[in-house]
Amino acid sequence: MRSAGLTHVAIVPSAPILVPELASGAAVELADLTAAVRCAAQDLPSRWVAIGVGPRDDRVPADAAGTFAGYGADVRVAFSPDLPGEVRPLPLCALIAGWLRGSVNAGATVDVRVYAADMAPEVAIERGRVLRGELDAAADPVGVLVVADGANTLTAAAPGGFEPDSVARQAQWDDALATGDVAAIAGLSGALGRVAYQLLAGLAGPDPKATELYRGAPYGVGYFVGTWTPAGSPQ
Repeated sequence: MRSAGLTHVAIVPSAPILVPELASGAAVELADLTAAVRCAAQDLPSRWVAIGVGPRDDRVPADAAGTFAGYGADVRVAFSPDLPGEVRPLPLCALIAGWLRGSVNAGATVDVRVYAADMAPEVAIERGRVLRGELDAAADPVGVLVVADGANTLTAAAPGGFEPDSVARQAQWDDALATGDVAAIAGLSGALGRVAYQLLAGLAGPDPKATELYRGAPYGVGYFVGTWTPAGSPQ
């Protein structure tokens, strides 16, 4: 069995409240979520490719540096053990990836790929397949970190306001991610991280082994945490 290429996938939310300095008094309330996120990432090898969503396609190099200052605290993040360059504005998904690397495996290197949020589903799935080919050709083990949220309209206090229909759509996303149902993911909508999840569906291929670690909607935003092992990946 191969010892290189894609090995594991970790799925985590794009949530600043994961960072203790930003969670403030909610840190205890969010302990289960934070523990699940750390657990999901702990089996990733020392090379990560992070997938997230932003206003446009982008790539954050491993020598970059960022800060959560725009979210309330100057918590610095880096993407490799090497001395980072100057701090620059980065998308939230990249900041979360850098923070998680520093929290669970400071020796890891993260290559962040950001994909445009308006990408069509079929394009996202194909981009995922192309990325899988790239990762499987790697000489060393590679893990994928998917940083994405569900709906932000699940309660009256949610950032996007309350949309009753979004509750059922969020349940569909959670169920599909929990079971590795790539066919369902290809056709779902209503999640902020839709493109990242559909890239995952293309990257994983059929019948990944899926494990759910957390699902919930603190503050009205759908968060899912879990792991996938794509078929054909080293166990």
